[in-house]
Amino acid sequence: MAEAYPTLLAGQRLTASLLRSMQPQVARKTSDTSILATTTPAADPHITFAVEASAVYTWMGWIKYDGATGGDVLLSFSAPSGSLGEWAGHGAGITVIGAASTPTLETDTVRTNGYMQRTEANDVTQSRSFGALGVGNALTVFIKGTLRTSTTAGTFALTWAQNASSATATTLYTDSYINLQRIA
Repeated sequence: MAEAYPTLLAGQRLTASLLRSMQPQVARKTSDTSILATTTPAADPHITFAVEASAVYTWMGWIKYDGATGGDVLLSFSAPSGSLGEWAGHGAGITVIGAASTPTLETDTVRTNGYMQRTEANDVTQSRSFGALGVGNALTVFIKGTLRTSTTAGTFALTWAQNASSATATTLYTDSYINLQRIA
């Protein structure tokens, strides 16, 4: 059976707050954020949400980043205590495969390099690393997941860092976003 939030009842008064609770929340980066020489994930200043206790959310988004080859990016999420859920990111694996690499990966007839794709499922607060090709070579990660909060309301946030400490900055770019929809 499909889930929807909130459950509307016949004769119920529609208020602005009720209508607002039915809309998806969108958090979008309004400026680039760069970090360097740190592997400790911190909450992104733009992609955060206030979430309710005893609620269920689904979410999806798009993250654009670049950084040093070998520095890469580590994505994760913070959630209120007791929260459960899962997420997956579809993006470049840590090892970017080239024509001279073993194994090789040919993606088309024009280029002889490609990317091993990460598709693992993760617990909602588990981190996952994605590869980088060097500054000026932006990559993306498509992310989606579920969040089930326990009896504690709080903040759900994208947290991130470099996967390996690098003196070259890793940057999350403007217009990266997450849509969060409460469904129960």
